[in-house]
Amino acid sequence: MVPLLELPQGGEWIVILVIVVLLFGAKKLPELTKNAARAMNEFNKARNEDEKPAVEADKPVDETKPSTP
Repeated sequence: MVPLLELPQGGEWIVILVIVVLLFGAKKLPELTKNAARAMNEFNKARNEDEKPAVEADKPVDETKPSTP
């Protein structure tokens, strides 16, 4: 496997965490995680709502019922 595409291991996560704390500050991290979680929830809601009409469109049409104009 190409070394550049591997996930960070052990001590590398600590270095990443230290860099994030230095960039954003310890007081901002809880707010950033809340906003990230909120954004992820909104994304999942929108994705689920987008999938529902596709499922309903696949339902067979009952041709025995008369159509109303």
